[in-house]
Amino acid sequence: MSDTSANTFDRPIVVGTDGSPPARHAVLVALREAQLRGTGLRAVCAYDYGPDRYAGYEWLTASDNAGLYVQLRDIAEQAVTDTVAELQKELGGTPVEVEVVVEPGRPSQVLLEASADACLLVVGTRGASSWGRLRLGSTSTEVVHHAHLPVLVVPGDDPDAA
Repeated sequence: MSDTSANTFDRPIVVGTDGSPPARHAVLVALREAQLRGTGLRAVCAYDYGPDRYAGYEWLTASDNAGLYVQLRDIAEQAVTDTVAELQKELGGTPVEVEVVVEPGRPSQVLLEASADACLLVVGTRGASSWGRLRLGSTSTEVVHHAHLPVLVVPGDDPDAA
């Protein structure tokens, strides 16, 4: 019989980040949890600014603008890397090994794919719709309903929240 209780210390924690204050707070919580568990962190940023999104805007989709999409991806990757480094410094303690992943696609789908080998998925709340999805954003709602691993939804750092 094989051991089905795979060591969670060998599996990373995945956190979704998009540069928003709630995502920043989620990254901080995920870093803390990774320290406590003695595991790595995979910071995932999904983006949707490829040529298909701008169909009809020829000046954006022209083949000579292909470098633009690479630059936007690189900017996103650097922003995530900088944020994680800043939060690690703020947190202190034992440094956490971090892998930064920046992928095109719908955020919930990218996060679910990136967490296939993870022990925990951490997302922040956003509430971007007019109803605020009852304080839960569309990405966190989708992830909670479709994940095959534990999900931690970190409430935003909102002092006015009840």
